[in-house]
Amino acid sequence: MKQTLFKTLSDLFSKEIVLFVCIAALGALILAAVPIWIFWEEWLGFVTSYLQWIPWEWLQTTGASIGALGLGYMVFIVLINVFTSLFSETLLIRVAKKHYPDVSATGEASIAALIAVNLKASVIFLALFVLCIPVLFIPVLGQLVMLYLWSVLIKEPTVYEVGSLFVHDTQLRKEKNKKAATIALIASLFNYIPLLNIFAPIFAQILFLHYILRTDS
Repeated sequence: MKQTLFKTLSDLFSKEIVLFVCIAALGALILAAVPIWIFWEEWLGFVTSYLQWIPWEWLQTTGASIGALGLGYMVFIVLINVFTSLFSETLLIRVAKKHYPDVSATGEASIAALIAVNLKASVIFLALFVLCIPVLFIPVLGQLVMLYLWSVLIKEPTVYEVGSLFVHDTQLRKEKNKKAATIALIASLFNYIPLLNIFAPIFAQILFLHYILRTDS
């Protein structure tokens, strides 16, 4: 796994991937920030209303603004994940060719299926995030829960995108997918690092790509 991590990190900051990630992040930022800014009062009201059932007065006041900003940030992260999943196919094929010239893409990810997988992961992630907001304010436990939630968002889209391109054998794909949860957790750690958080989805995809294509992995 160490060699796989090193290979992934060396790929991650190539000019092509950095440019791709920056464009995806800019698009996600615009789509997330503009509506929230326009409807901020309604957005804040939704979070405040939700927090009313929690018997912590400080969370219903100060925590409401933090929660509203946090939920907006999660929408931004979701959109980056979606954009990366939908438009990274060419990048993944180039990375594979660079390291494994004898390997070719054996299939193609269906756009409809990609949208469905991302929609499912995004809805589950946002629903769990809203339900877990009170827990997220608890030191250590909150960070561990958030790490798990981010991995939920990343895992299935990564498995489908990379698996569809490079693993035609259904049984082999099932075997390789056993490591997907660990890979998603590792990639989710990027979300704790300012600026580097936008690289989490593509990092997960490249890491999973190296894992399934390395003959000694």
